[in-house]
Amino acid sequence: MDPRYPIGTLDPADATPLSSVIDEIAALPGELRKQVSRLTMKQIETPYREGGWTARQVVHHLADSHLNCYARFRLALTEEAPTIKPYSEKAWAELPDAKSGSVDMSLALVEGLHARWVALMRAMTPEQFARTFVHPERGAMTLERTSRLYAWHCRHHLAHIAVSASLGV
Repeated sequence: MDPRYPIGTLDPADATPLSSVIDEIAALPGELRKQVSRLTMKQIETPYREGGWTARQVVHHLADSHLNCYARFRLALTEEAPTIKPYSEKAWAELPDAKSGSVDMSLALVEGLHARWVALMRAMTPEQFARTFVHPERGAMTLERTSRLYAWHCRHHLAHIAVSASLGV
């Protein structure tokens, strides 16, 4: 197993019903809070793999990444194929709030953000899920494909935090 991808990479042929994908995204805040609450401070501060982020940085990354994705949804729903601005996830993870800020800040952000995002997705039509934004490196991305990517992203980083919990530190 590649420690960078404890659940494997995203399966592009995944045909999970979209309602289940949305349910996975809706479940992240509770699962994230539950997993983080089981960690010791030492586990929160220890990278889950050599060269990897700490659990603290993973929690803050989830807030950063999902906030960007939510904005991308709203842009795609209100503009014609907008080109979005990518950001440096690695650089953001090195900023002081991500390196040493309380995980509670991002846990609260993820809870409120996911409440809004999931409410939006549950109200969307199939035609709206077919809308696109343009990622400068990945090309055109439908909101359905992006939803699947972010459901995987939830599982992916929850698995990283589970690895942190297994560390005997």
